[in-house]
Amino acid sequence: MIKTYLRFLSLVQALDSASVSDVDETSRHLLQLIVLKHAQGHALTVTDAMAMASVASPATIHRKLDALREAGLITQTFEGKNRRTKYLVPTDAANAYFSKLGQAMNEAASLS
Repeated sequence: MIKTYLRFLSLVQALDSASVSDVDETSRHLLQLIVLKHAQGHALTVTDAMAMASVASPATIHRKLDALREAGLITQTFEGKNRRTKYLVPTDAANAYFSKLGQAMNEAASLS
């Protein structure tokens, strides 16, 4: 089992350097949380993200959100006529990245 996981980590490391090399680990963690919430049908708001003290301070989260936007991995959208609440939504590039992670997981498991 450890060989499978180490193989997976190796594949992920190669994927990260090719796909999301311009964002750091904290940004990737924040991206994972955004994608998870969005997949569950509960898109995070910018305010919700800023309150995640377990990830980083609000100022750091703000910088990381900017980095994710600049990298083309998230966008901010509004719902209905409420222009005050911004929702964080993964882009096609983020979805493609997580799809590749899934493929890496399958590949690592199939080589066991």
